Amino acid sequence: MIQTDITEHLPSGFAPQSKVWIYQASRMFLIGEALQLEPMLQDFISNWNSHGEPVKGFANLFFGQFLIFIADETDTQVGGCSTDTSVQLVKQIQQKFSVEMLNRQLLAFIIKNKIETLPLAQLDYALSNQFITEDTPYFNNTVLTLEELKSRWIVPVKESWLAAKLK
Repeated sequence: MIQTDITEHLPSGFAPQSKVWIYQASRMFLIGEALQLEPMLQDFISNWNSHGEPVKGFANLFFGQFLIFIADETDTQVGGCSTDTSVQLVKQIQQKFSVEMLNRQLLAFIIKNKIETLPLAQLDYALSNQFITEDTPYFNNTVLTLEELKSRWIVPVKESWLAAKLK
């Protein structure tokens, strides 16, 4: 059974309104890739700055497929340039591991206890053929805060923006 409560894997001492960015890979990272990814993420976080000030940040791989960046803006606001540096890292990761990370048209669900991805263009077909139902857990990568990440990241389709697609 996929354990969907990720709370224990999130940083403590971060404000509930901390900014969150989720990048979903087009496939799961292999163990060796994930091990190479870890120091890249840690190096990024330890050097993450905004206007010369260190960002209180966090980055980790979840479920072998989702890169999550968190920035607590209590002390340092994260500007556009600081956000761009995280996107540059994601682009390096795409290149290094031959994986797509910026495709927002790729949806992820938990189906038969596995994470399955589906192009948005195939959603209607999957719904009409009951491969996906209103109760299928969906990875709502549109969450923007740590609070939302904890409570609204993995939700049934009927509680997400995809609910409008239900017949």
